[in-house]
Amino acid sequence: MAEADIGIAMGAAGTDIAIETSDFVLMSDDLAKVPYIIKLSRRAVKNIRQNIVVSLFIIAFLVPVAVCGWIGLVPGLLINEIGGLIVIANGLRLLR
Repeated sequence: MAEADIGIAMGAAGTDIAIETSDFVLMSDDLAKVPYIIKLSRRAVKNIRQNIVVSLFIIAFLVPVAVCGWIGLVPGLLINEIGGLIVIANGLRLLR
């Protein structure tokens, strides 16, 4: 167990220590869900990377434009908030 890469705990029948130290917990005690969990985690990492890129792109656009004075405070804030909503909507795609 000490050299394992991934720890899986069975939630309903597992001990509290196993649940706290494992990488993921199967609450339904069904090992057939492991491929689904791996697929979901890969989608989550991909989604996180997309959100970071979108956020950095918006900030990289807004900072020079604001420093040059080409955009006011209110439009800059609105663009930033719209970017935040885009990131949230992209994150919500994982729920389907």
